[in-house]
Amino acid sequence: MAAKKRQEGGGTPATVRLTTLGIAFVAHPYVHDPAAPSFGLEAAAALGVAPERVFKTLLADVDGTLVVGVVPVSTQLDLKAIAAAAGGKRAQMADPALAERKTGYVVGGISPIGQKTPLRTFVDESAGLWDTVFVSGGRRGFDLELRADDLLTVTSGAFADIAR
Repeated sequence: MAAKKRQEGGGTPATVRLTTLGIAFVAHPYVHDPAAPSFGLEAAAALGVAPERVFKTLLADVDGTLVVGVVPVSTQLDLKAIAAAAGGKRAQMADPALAERKTGYVVGGISPIGQKTPLRTFVDESAGLWDTVFVSGGRRGFDLELRADDLLTVTSGAFADIAR
């Protein structure tokens, strides 16, 4: 019940997780346009941030196992690269309905942080070029800014060259 009350107060599983772990972040709400063709590019424009610094969260099926890929919104997830990073042979994008069920978030608002089912996470190595990066905060129109190393810590993730 306590977690639910915190969420009703404006928090998301992502912000609750970061707060619980004592990891510094800045919340960046913005007005989401349901007609926007790209959730990530919309976030970058609304926040006035370079698209290379705003990261989207994608789920891929690598040889039957779901993994998370976090890549700049200006790029695409390289399926061969994420398969290799995960020690697999083949990858394909996960079904959006499955991604929503496993993460507890809706497409366009899937955060790499605080997912319902913890999944192996790979963050594109370009995140390390920035002092801070932006990721979804767990709903459309809400991003979180944090250090890339803290993103790895909270997701138990690893850097990998997974964007193209």
